[in-house]
Amino acid sequence: MKSKYVIVRTYTAGVFAGELVKKTGKEVILKNARRLWYWSGAASLSQLAMEGVKDPANCKFPCAVSEVTLTEAIEILAVTKSAQKSIQEVPIWQK
Repeated sequence: MKSKYVIVRTYTAGVFAGELVKKTGKEVILKNARRLWYWSGAASLSQLAMEGVKDPANCKFPCAVSEVTLTEAIEILAVTKSAQKSIQEVPIWQK
């Protein structure tokens, strides 16, 4: 069964997009997850989850990690297939 792709907003660690592995209380485990450090072309995470990025060249999404455990999840948004594709296609931001 394929994992559901989600955006997770945390209390202090920021925002991540990835495949939901497990949720227990406020703890969420994602695989193939990218931190969404800065996005452009979406007014909110809700719009990002529904429509994806409209300005990928100005987004700052570092490389994906194989797995991350987020201990203070405060919002989990289901992501549409088209939004997932646009998030995953944002070039890797590095300093």
